[in-house]
Amino acid sequence: MSSPRKTQPQRRPRPGTDQEPPAPGLAPEPLTAPESLTAPAPQTEPAPLAEPEPASGSSSAPTTVGAGTAPQPHPVDESRPLGRILLFGIQHVLVMAATPISAIFLMSATLRLDPRLTVNLLSAAFVLSGVGSLIQSLGPWKFGPRLPFVMLPGGAPLILFLAIAEQHGLPTATGAVILTAAFYFVVLPVFSRLLAFFPALVIGTMIVIVGINLVKVGAVLVTGRPGQPGFADPLNLGLGMATIGFTVAFYLLSSGVLRQLAVMLGLLAGTALAAILGAVDLGRAADGGLLTLPQLLPFGSPQFNLVAALPLMLYSLASMAEATGQTVINAEAVGKEIDKRTDVPKTVRGDALTSLFGGFFGLPLMVTSGENIGIVRVTGVRSRYVTAAAGVVLVVIGFLAPVTRAISVIPSAVVGGTAMVVFAVITVLGVQMLGRSDLDRHTSTFVCAVALALGLLPILVPGVYGGFPPNVRILLESGVAVGAFVAAVLNILFHHVRPSLTARLATATRTTPSPASTTSPTASSATPRTESDR
Repeated sequence: MSSPRKTQPQRRPRPGTDQEPPAPGLAPEPLTAPESLTAPAPQTEPAPLAEPEPASGSSSAPTTVGAGTAPQPHPVDESRPLGRILLFGIQHVLVMAATPISAIFLMSATLRLDPRLTVNLLSAAFVLSGVGSLIQSLGPWKFGPRLPFVMLPGGAPLILFLAIAEQHGLPTATGAVILTAAFYFVVLPVFSRLLAFFPALVIGTMIVIVGINLVKVGAVLVTGRPGQPGFADPLNLGLGMATIGFTVAFYLLSSGVLRQLAVMLGLLAGTALAAILGAVDLGRAADGGLLTLPQLLPFGSPQFNLVAALPLMLYSLASMAEATGQTVINAEAVGKEIDKRTDVPKTVRGDALTSLFGGFFGLPLMVTSGENIGIVRVTGVRSRYVTAAAGVVLVVIGFLAPVTRAISVIPSAVVGGTAMVVFAVITVLGVQMLGRSDLDRHTSTFVCAVALALGLLPILVPGVYGGFPPNVRILLESGVAVGAFVAAVLNILFHHVRPSLTARLATATRTTPSPASTTSPTASSATPRTESDR
């Protein structure tokens, strides 16, 4: 009678602990994320599963899984009802839509492009952003890490593209993008071997710089640029702050799906307030035709000039480092364990392939965006099919001219208010990663401090490198590139080179006795003192 009692408890806990632990309910994410990263035990891995279960309406599924059934997929691979997937995908699109719009409008204004060409480029930007998001989210073959990613033009690659176009012409700038996309594939095998030198200390520092830089980008959408007409306009400031307030109110007072849609609802509420105040020009959404198609080679046949493309190629190294940080932080945000040696190259290949296509449509480099990572963390919706749905929506928008124009009428102050919240979440994720990088060590603190100081300098003091040559200035003004480079180099010096040299010196001191040690007993005791002093 005693033996059956002993064998039954041994059979029952195994399916519950190894396969499907019961979902404990909605748990606060800041508490569960560090546990899934610091403890490798299998009991802590399912902790992030608790949050999305109420949203998908399948919270009872884990309790009904038997010992013989297959384990449920990770929330990243979880399929949801089509209606919810589309809603969450549209939320991603609304938050990120301002980036391709502002990038193309900046290209048009800087290079004095024809309005029809501007419409074609905007259509191509949406289509390629959607295609890139599909590649990164679905991960066909060796392209894309199968994480909830979106891809966008803009940022430093856009500035480099404009600089090359102004100096060498648009065909040369297009050729530079194509050459850099091919350069990705050439350098990637070497870069993947260097990922061991990008620990949490380096990546966390880089993510903090990325987050602060993005918060500044969102703030500029609200305030405008200093010295330009309309800077710090009270109406725009009010709309930006009101949008943040709406987002906070929806997140505070709602639950379930509505809470997960708080970012989109806040943006829509801010847009409605702007319409009431007369800050939305709805007439622009009705102008023009119904369909638009991206134009292949809009600037003519590309011209390939290695010297002209060199700044963009050099930036691609920093872009790969940034892709490393975004892949790691995205995986942490969704609670999925990844292998940097295999998953980071998939992200880079997705960037390279999308940029290669984009170059033939006159676009700058396309890069993975950190914007959606903040949305994932705020909403708790971690399914990669949501960003895949966002990719489909982006492709549709690229072909539907009225939808593109309707999104473009959302005031920049409203988009900026939403972006500030989402981007600040990315900064917090970087801080959390730094908290796990052993900052109690003085060397780690020093590495982080120096990298932050140099990386934030061009962000906090624009134009600080104005006296440098154009190609050098473009690289130095990328705070993310500078911060990542400094953090990586100092980490190698302090945590790899210096310990190795110290160990060799200690070994040489122990194996080479002092001549005085054979004549004086006191001299032999002096050697340990010098070793400890060193």
